[in-house]
Amino acid sequence: MIYKILKFTDLHSGEEDKQKVLENVKSNISFRGSNLWILACAIVVASIGLNVNSTAVIIGAMLISPLMGPIIGAGFGLGMYDSELVKKSLKNLIIATIVSLVVSTTYFYLSPFKETQSELLARTSPNIYDVLIAFFGG
Repeated sequence: MIYKILKFTDLHSGEEDKQKVLENVKSNISFRGSNLWILACAIVVASIGLNVNSTAVIIGAMLISPLMGPIIGAGFGLGMYDSELVKKSLKNLIIATIVSLVVSTTYFYLSPFKETQSELLARTSPNIYDVLIAFFGG
């Protein structure tokens, strides 16, 4: 019984082919074409969620956002000591950050909603739980 539990939780059994994983990670870090448009739409959805004080809309925007590709690429590159993958991932993450800032700034500049909502204010003062969620979620 104990052996079956240990075998089930063994991290080495069923290990993925490293080359396949590397190809998959590399294919998902790029921010060109459709990924940029999906990111821009996700930023607009998140901004609307912040404006109308809707947690569900903000979470929905997180689900459609393609930001995990470069984040996983940077982490995988660090884990594999692949400096080229880390550089490419960080470059794409910077591109995504700039696009996000431009889109959200444009949205909030043009938005008719000018009153600050509690959802927006809650994100301006992080606490230890936010740090723990970011650490264990990342």
